[in-house]
Amino acid sequence: MKQSRRSFLKTTASATAISVLSSFDTTTKSAAADGYRLMIMATDWGFKGSRDEFCAAAKKEGYDGIEVWWPGQEPRAQEELFTAVKKHGLQLGFLCGGWQADHAEHIKTFKTSLDEVLANKFQRPAYVNCHSGKDYFSYEQNKPFIDHSTAKTKETGIPVYHETHRGRMLFAANIARQFIEKNPDLRLTFDVSHWCNVHESLLADQQETLELALQRVEHIHARVGHAEGPQVNDPRAPEWENALKAHLAWWDKVAERKRKTGGVLSFLTEFGPPDYLPTLPYTRQPLADQWAINVHMMQLLRKRYA
Repeated sequence: MKQSRRSFLKTTASATAISVLSSFDTTTKSAAADGYRLMIMATDWGFKGSRDEFCAAAKKEGYDGIEVWWPGQEPRAQEELFTAVKKHGLQLGFLCGGWQADHAEHIKTFKTSLDEVLANKFQRPAYVNCHSGKDYFSYEQNKPFIDHSTAKTKETGIPVYHETHRGRMLFAANIARQFIEKNPDLRLTFDVSHWCNVHESLLADQQETLELALQRVEHIHARVGHAEGPQVNDPRAPEWENALKAHLAWWDKVAERKRKTGGVLSFLTEFGPPDYLPTLPYTRQPLADQWAINVHMMQLLRKRYA
């Protein structure tokens, strides 16, 4: 029987995924303390449908919730979001941040956005993940982002995390270490794929810094990076085995801590669309299926950390 190129690629990818998944779906587990639970969120990044369609799809796949950008001063968008989340019984995590080059404008936008998220009357967020500051702001300019989020967490009881993200204040491992050492209340969203890209490595020469960071991690963006980019084309492919193993080893340490303390271990499966997802030249056809990759990661995480 003849197969088209598309059918062959799909069949081959599925077979490879089953093989790779079986290799990585277990880890040595200690007995979990009371209160330990796993929460895996879906990203709407790259999703083309409505809020309701996205929430329905996430629920169908078995996600616990979604992580999306705060809609800001858009009452209709807020109503659409919260209605869909409630209808499908999902947890909700928010992203917020500023974008301006001017520090004063940037932090004003950040504070306004975070305060609105935390004060919303629709649904209490499971957490807020912040794209905090800029890589070219000074330490003194970036520190107020941490100070404000710390104060708001203490005031509301809602955890606020700062993401290890390129272009932001925690863009590199060595820079993040300065913030970690000087700010004991700083808690991280760990997207280590960015650090792999920034440092052009799987960080074998920064073990001490990684250990410090992992003790502050409360939420994980489960994308697999490599020395030359923040996202492998397909984590199911055997050529990325070492990169996947490295990321799983880091995540395992967070999971073990959470199991001992009884905390919530939360993930966002965040493989992105083009141009994060590599494409063929001229046609820009994606080399893999973004949604399928994220579902694969969700299933891998579920088997490994449940």
